Amino acid sequence: MSGLSTSRRRLIQGAGVGAGAVAAVGAGFLGGRASADGTDVPATDDGDLVDLNLQHAFYTGAHQAGIETPQQRHTVFMTFDLTTTSKQDLQVLLARWSAGIAQLQAGLPVGSVQPTNASGVPADTGEAYDLAPAGLTVTLGLGPGVFDDRFGLAEKKPKLLADLPTLPSDRLRPELTGGDLSLQACADDPQVAYHAIRDLARLGRGTVNTRWTVMGFGRASAGKGQSTPRNLMGFKDGTRNVKEPAEIAEHVWLDGSDGEQAWMRDGTYLVARKIQMNIEIWDSSDIGSQEQVFGRTKGVGAPLSGKKEFDTPDFDKVVGGKPVIPPTSHVALAAPENNGGIRILRRGYNYTDGINELGFLDAGLLFIAYMNDPASFIKLQTKLGGSDKLNEYIAHIGSGVFAVPPAPSQGQFLGDALFA
Repeated sequence: MSGLSTSRRRLIQGAGVGAGAVAAVGAGFLGGRASADGTDVPATDDGDLVDLNLQHAFYTGAHQAGIETPQQRHTVFMTFDLTTTSKQDLQVLLARWSAGIAQLQAGLPVGSVQPTNASGVPADTGEAYDLAPAGLTVTLGLGPGVFDDRFGLAEKKPKLLADLPTLPSDRLRPELTGGDLSLQACADDPQVAYHAIRDLARLGRGTVNTRWTVMGFGRASAGKGQSTPRNLMGFKDGTRNVKEPAEIAEHVWLDGSDGEQAWMRDGTYLVARKIQMNIEIWDSSDIGSQEQVFGRTKGVGAPLSGKKEFDTPDFDKVVGGKPVIPPTSHVALAAPENNGGIRILRRGYNYTDGINELGFLDAGLLFIAYMNDPASFIKLQTKLGGSDKLNEYIAHIGSGVFAVPPAPSQGQFLGDALFA
């Protein structure tokens, strides 16, 4: 936590600020309100505050920050290809990145912003120099390529780390897929997150090349104590996300009792997918069709079998001879009740890349999820990719899988035990 004085704390209120001044005068969304002109005005969450001076510890000696950490509002996710075949170069890179991340999460630059010599090149790019830490976290992942024959680390390969198989409805683009290493920077100020990735990529020059990246905004999943956000289709996303520490311990962390490599204890696995949305097509569909696709109401986010967002879906409820929640809806196909209890920790973000070559909005979801077995994602996506009603409106165009080592203790670096 920040050691800065309270007088320097800066708070930003959630997206609902200001809307609370609008009077409720009639029916809108259930749980929402309507403005004087009849426009729907959703309920606000006045407790969703952001402390830009918040800091997260780096040298915890347990789990990396940025996984169970309450999700920040912005992210920059980047993957890298190693350009060296030297194990020592890889060690040096991870050590330099670890030192850099510790500085950045403390709200400090990674070196001089203003060299005293006029011919000196600034070590830190400087765009976050006057900004608070904004709750920055940077989470490192190791891709399958780290354990190929280049570095002599094959015997240390995490037990369950392997490239994902081809999954139904995949339309992956090679330039948006794979990577030997990944960095996910999350912060409540987008410039802080961008600065972190930019400077870490700079520290890696000569050892890595960037492969693919996504800049995400507006978290598309919620952690413990956070309200459920909406994706770019306007629906609440992640209502049933894993949130409680006991659930995260069961479904996310590696605890050493699973036959995993000893150096991965307190680590986990990361799956990242770039999912493009056909927004114009979605926007032309009627509300009834949209709700049948998700299996939830758009306003409140309630399952079609219930009335409130957190009502447990009743997949057996039938009206007029038909299931109230379509079996091919997103909520039905992804539900743990219908998948042997599988659950994953989602940490997604919306993204936009502007306009595509056809003049349509180029936007979608950066799906990021953590789990203690990538087979959980494979099983879910095999089912979703095969029959999800949502497939008409989305395409999986980017993909990556990474082993996430534990956080180092003071004096160590990320992945330190891998080289022991």
